[in-house]
Amino acid sequence: MELFDRPDAGEKALVVHLSINGSFSEDDLDEFIQLVISANVEPVVTVKGSRRTPDSRHFIGKGKLEEVRHLLHETCADVVLFNHSLSPSQQRNLEKELEVRVLDRTNLILDIFAQRAQSFEGKLQVELAQLQYLSTRLVRGWTHLERQKGGIGLRGPGETQLETDRRLIGKRIRQIKSRLTKVNKQRDQGRRSRQRADVPTVSLVGYTNAGKSTLFNALTDSSIYAADQLFATLDPTLREVKLPDYGEIVLADTVGFIQDLPHELVAAFRSTLQETIEADLLLHVVDASSPNRQHQIHEVNSVLKEIGADKIPQLMVYNKVDLMGSVASHVDKNENSEVTAVWLSAMMKDGVNLLLESLSTLCHEENTRLTLVLKPSQAKLRAQLFDVAQILHEENREDGCWVMDVNMPNKYKHLINGI
Repeated sequence: MELFDRPDAGEKALVVHLSINGSFSEDDLDEFIQLVISANVEPVVTVKGSRRTPDSRHFIGKGKLEEVRHLLHETCADVVLFNHSLSPSQQRNLEKELEVRVLDRTNLILDIFAQRAQSFEGKLQVELAQLQYLSTRLVRGWTHLERQKGGIGLRGPGETQLETDRRLIGKRIRQIKSRLTKVNKQRDQGRRSRQRADVPTVSLVGYTNAGKSTLFNALTDSSIYAADQLFATLDPTLREVKLPDYGEIVLADTVGFIQDLPHELVAAFRSTLQETIEADLLLHVVDASSPNRQHQIHEVNSVLKEIGADKIPQLMVYNKVDLMGSVASHVDKNENSEVTAVWLSAMMKDGVNLLLESLSTLCHEENTRLTLVLKPSQAKLRAQLFDVAQILHEENREDGCWVMDVNMPNKYKHLINGI
């Protein structure tokens, strides 16, 4: 039995976008259309309108409801998508009136995530987000059912179907959280080993479709999936990158952010975003060609604050300069000659070398590269260096001494005083 008694979803959508109390934005509508296309659904018609406040029963008024009904019949669209958050009762009332499936913005984003998740962890996180969202809407889903039918040996009060389903969903949520805890422990072990070796972790963050995965591929010579669509990347990917005159760092590519990102997703993907929370530096990738770039930067910083990553140093990376005509790749510096932003085109690999050099400079400010000669009696110090520094090269001389090229965080330089 299906959880919701609804018509099957189709491939053609009628999009509804209202201006509530004058808050209409054509850019918000354009972004929602991109979300619809990313979900492999064709938006065939858009219904616009304005209200001071949403209608309590249907979100839209009676006249707009009739317009939507007429356009559904005319276009043969089989799903209605609202660029708003609908209450459970509004969603159910709309489905009764229109006799098609009705989804709100959160539903759509959850569906896209469900399509894109590839890893075991990613699929668990999406399912957890879906179940947490669904558990608040079970009243709507089961209003057509009375108590479970009795029979011989089954008479009495029993459980309502709603209570049964709540219990089953609660049980499944606990199972998923338990599995995710195990996956998180494995991820933590890898993170701790990188911290012991003091390999800096740099995490790519940014608005969805800013070009993070394309930049990741350009920096690492990888071929992870990158596409001109929203939420192309869900699962975190880590690769080592060798910086000029420095050594290795770990680069992490993570899920993109978007305005009004559902809280269920932020909560469910917290373990994935742990790579961002515990990074040494964030590369904040921005679509420089977007007219909304300042708004997008603000939305990303809002999510970073929500997950506790707002205190981590950021380097702004303005991507897609190839779409800007007169802007060439370059580096911005402040009055202290410190790098504040890099302008580049990840697609054309123009300016990627400027970013690598900037990262090397930033890492050098926190680290010192040294060549050390340790005597056989200093074996304990050698073991300490393996714990706290990057060992770039080591040679064992005939006299028993070790010659070591190390990349050492400045905070540990006291260990080698007097050598």
